[in-house]
Amino acid sequence: MPRLLVIAPLLLTSICYASAADTPLAAQKTQPATTDNSYQPQLSGTVVDTSGAVIAGATVLVRSANGTVQITTQSDTTGAFLISGLPPGDYQLVVSNPGFETKGIPVTIGTTEAPPPLRISLGVGAVSTTVEVQGREDDLVGIADSATQGTVGAKEIEDRPILRSGEVLETVPGVIITQHAGGGKANQYFLRGFNLDHGTDFAVFIDDMPLNLPSHAHGEGYSDMNTVIPEFVQRVNFEKGPYYADVGNFGSAGSAHLEFFKTLPENFVQVEGGRYGYGRAVFGVSQKVGSGSLLFGGEAYYDDGPWTHPDGYAKFNGLLTYSYGDDTNGFSITARGYHGKWNSSDQIPVTATPLVGFFGALNPTDGGNSQRYSLQAEWHRERARSKTKITVYGFYYDLDLFSDFTYYLDDPVKGDQFEQQDKRWVVGLDAHHTISSEWFGRKVENTIGLQVRNDWVHNGLYRTENRLRTNKNDSNPCNAEPIDACNTNPNLVAVLPADTDLNKFTDTMVGFYAENKIEWSDKFRSVLALRGDDATYVVTSLTPSYTATELPGAPAVNFATANSGTVNKFLPEPKASLIFGPWSKTEFYVQGGFSFHSNDARGATQTEEPISPDNPFPTTTVRIPALVPTKGAEIGVRTTAFSHLQSTVSLWYLHSASELQQDGDTGGTVASASPSNRYGIEWANYYTPLEHWAFDFDVADSRAFFTAIDPADAAPNSPGGKRVPEAVGLVVSSGITMHDYNRFSTSLRLRAFGPRDLTSDGIYRSNATVLLNAEVRYRIAEKWSFVVEALNLLNRKDHDIDYAYESRITPTAESAFTDVFHPVEPFQLRFGLRRTF
Repeated sequence: MPRLLVIAPLLLTSICYASAADTPLAAQKTQPATTDNSYQPQLSGTVVDTSGAVIAGATVLVRSANGTVQITTQSDTTGAFLISGLPPGDYQLVVSNPGFETKGIPVTIGTTEAPPPLRISLGVGAVSTTVEVQGREDDLVGIADSATQGTVGAKEIEDRPILRSGEVLETVPGVIITQHAGGGKANQYFLRGFNLDHGTDFAVFIDDMPLNLPSHAHGEGYSDMNTVIPEFVQRVNFEKGPYYADVGNFGSAGSAHLEFFKTLPENFVQVEGGRYGYGRAVFGVSQKVGSGSLLFGGEAYYDDGPWTHPDGYAKFNGLLTYSYGDDTNGFSITARGYHGKWNSSDQIPVTATPLVGFFGALNPTDGGNSQRYSLQAEWHRERARSKTKITVYGFYYDLDLFSDFTYYLDDPVKGDQFEQQDKRWVVGLDAHHTISSEWFGRKVENTIGLQVRNDWVHNGLYRTENRLRTNKNDSNPCNAEPIDACNTNPNLVAVLPADTDLNKFTDTMVGFYAENKIEWSDKFRSVLALRGDDATYVVTSLTPSYTATELPGAPAVNFATANSGTVNKFLPEPKASLIFGPWSKTEFYVQGGFSFHSNDARGATQTEEPISPDNPFPTTTVRIPALVPTKGAEIGVRTTAFSHLQSTVSLWYLHSASELQQDGDTGGTVASASPSNRYGIEWANYYTPLEHWAFDFDVADSRAFFTAIDPADAAPNSPGGKRVPEAVGLVVSSGITMHDYNRFSTSLRLRAFGPRDLTSDGIYRSNATVLLNAEVRYRIAEKWSFVVEALNLLNRKDHDIDYAYESRITPTAESAFTDVFHPVEPFQLRFGLRRTF
């Protein structure tokens, strides 16, 4: 058991008494307290409209503190309702009726007295009713604008076995999360025919603060989910496609909005341990402070993994939030901190497994460290006809990453390791205001929004050996880029400078949008929007001047002059959604829209390519576009026609104007031959036939093709094809969950994806990856529970990721073009003990 768990008993003891006396205030009493054993807790009240007229048939739903639906009833002909049989505790009362707003009301049932009768007034609903959706069991017919919008709640996240925190995003149907290096590196994301690398074209937000990092040293849109503590995620709201006005950069394939608890359902402390040195301790406490609430918590984590050279991944997360008010009017201030350090067993060629083993590494000195510290504040206000929300944020981030993907291909003596360093300060604003009104008797909702973000970045790419920066010698420069000197000296050796590509720059993005929603009739509504994004890059190259001394008479290259500059780009993005129905609890959607992803600021001003193994001699290059436009369309269906079943089907198409991008691994530009087209189908289902049981089955299939032959990504001696390498095709996610039945909760989950093309001609393909995970949770006593997670139950030796490229596994070996992979972790058990208070 790792040393983290040595401190667990002390942590458990101290936290359990931190706020034991703090409990929510009960509702105002109307009668003296009594100890009568015949007391029967109940909730009662009347539902009326703003004029005082009663509303018959209004839906009254009671949720427990963790979001579980307890009871659903309706108001009678006098507008009254009565709910009995609820045990004492805190609840959320959700009242709704077609044509009216939906209202959530916190209530507390005491041990001796019930709250007084409630009088609940519902205003006339807007075009899009705001509903406190808790999870996939909630009906979104009449609410969602798309078949691929949805919400996953905390209860569903808790019941899901996960290997790494990033897998919280796998609750989004069709999303796959993998890893190709050490645990502290951002995950690899797959969705809708994309290998999204570490986040390009999939936008992630943490309480409206962007997680993606533009112009990142390792990859555009880098999103590190290691900063997220799953226990503090209240819900994940997701949407797919370029149809949503409030999502700009990186949102073409989809987006996920993680909302965090401002007040925990219950305070807790949890310790975990397992195979391969795994250990974790996490706690969370929320309590009243004055008229507001204070939430604080933290996580300490350690894992070696199954690797021959242990990861030694240690991370620490902290969270502190002060909030005031409720969902209608209030504000919150949140501080977050993350620090991680790890070694890395990067991907290896299949030809290396006899040499280092299935879980081995060819360079055990790979790894890195990273940290992120943020402060954000949000204010929101809702009136009868308007809603406003303003979020401001700032954070500091840095990463120092050491990687080696080709081993001894370029320098057989010192190897091919390189370092990527990224340090940045970021500030941003997200503000939007909505006005509800009527135009010619039709309900109308107009929203205007402004999003501003500025990144001050200092990053660099360096050649290293055992994490020390050093010049290297490229033994095969003529293979990469033949020049005249190669004709007279075929054994020419080129110097690769330690300081490959160094820059400081500002990356400024300003987005604004206007959105109009109209309810044309009971069976038809529309959403029309226009968004505009303006990007400005100001780049100063710090790369030292360079002379190819091995080329007599070669002129010096002044990178500071050639690669510095300012670039500005503006893109308009119209969007539209048409919603038809419901008929028989079924809605139909037609959508279309434009979006984009940004490119690295360095590539947008670069005219001389940095010296690297792909470019061993000075070469003039073409600047890449600052913003890459995308466009897409989708038709979908959402139905609840079958009792207890939520089901959606969608057919989608997405066009990307360019796959051209800056390569953080080389400092140069990587170009595809042409634009790309992607299309696919998605089918998502969530079935709750019984009170404690839930079944989900989600399947997606997609195709991705370039519009022209791509020889650059082909297998050796192949003319190439049109297939986009590494694009995910078939994805299946399915699970059976039993929640809180006779003190037990359990979940069995299947996750499968692949196979995938690894080259544009389809000659190299990956195998499918299939994982079966399980979790069993048992409530030992009222405040104690025990959990067991079984990961990779079938102990399959599948791959988390596959590539196909040329490498050399030893200094004396021949180079080879082959499948390169990172394995899934083998079967393992993890155990956890939880105490609530």
